[in-house]
Amino acid sequence: MPRRGALCTENMPPLKTFADVRQCPVPLISRAAEPHVDRAVRSGHLVRVVRGVYAPETLWRELKPWDRYLTRVHAAARCYPDAVFVRESAAALRGLPVFGEPPHVHAVALDSSATHAVGAIRLHAAERPPRFENLGGMLVATGLEIAVDAARLRHPAVARAVADAALRADPRLTTGHMRALSETHPSSRGRRRARDVFDRASAVPESPLESVSATVIEALGFALPDMQLWVRGPEPGEDDRVDFAWSWKGRLIGGEADGDIKYSGTLGDARAALRERHVRDARLMRRGVHTVHHWAWADVSEPSQLRAILLSAGVQIVRQPNLPLLGSLGGALRGLP
Repeated sequence: MPRRGALCTENMPPLKTFADVRQCPVPLISRAAEPHVDRAVRSGHLVRVVRGVYAPETLWRELKPWDRYLTRVHAAARCYPDAVFVRESAAALRGLPVFGEPPHVHAVALDSSATHAVGAIRLHAAERPPRFENLGGMLVATGLEIAVDAARLRHPAVARAVADAALRADPRLTTGHMRALSETHPSSRGRRRARDVFDRASAVPESPLESVSATVIEALGFALPDMQLWVRGPEPGEDDRVDFAWSWKGRLIGGEADGDIKYSGTLGDARAALRERHVRDARLMRRGVHTVHHWAWADVSEPSQLRAILLSAGVQIVRQPNLPLLGSLGGALRGLP
């Protein structure tokens, strides 16, 4: 078993202990365990996940993209049990945000001097050993390592979502720890970009949608909002929070980032959820919020839609838009590097 990754920076936070990784969403079948695997693949009963590892096609077909990716990571772990899973592969195992279905599984081979690929599995040579934990028999990079890699290598919206989630998951972790690890990394790749992520990262956003929304709002050139602002009620315990809030000429504008599942019926009666939303919006407006506007993933992934929503709410544009960031957002949210 490889040794635990050595600390590369002093004053790092204690590692939060996780009992286990996210479990594989579907059963995996090795070639050795299935004598007629090729026939099963040709007939459509099995699908190859990675070389030598298969899953039932009917179950695979029903998986969301991020769960297909998690399945690929588990399959890769069967092939490389001594590798340390890093980047979005470690994020998937730890339950941190993964967008779409990334094309590659990433792991560090501690005994390798050169990075190489085996199909869609990228086995990296480590410039320094990553910090990792043994979680249920799998070697997984820490939340700190995952956040720093995302900040250095991934789209700013994705990186912000991962960093925010890592901060929520471990209250002992700070952006100072992230910055310190990034600044002492042997490679300077992405260091400047990471600083911008750490300047903005926070445990305040409550979901990846809120984190991505915050990045897109800034990139569109709008005034920066307050996040998770309390609106006080007449009695204790009757307060509400709004995800985003802007004050403009004495008016308080509220914005709510609503995940698609919230009103899909998956969590209960969709009509009841919409009625509750209307009641809450009316309550907020009675308490001084001028207007409350809602958006979902479809509006954020197509920034012109979010722009139209915020302009109709009266939010002011105060800077030039960041067109390169906005132009590359769609691919990043689909899992492209």
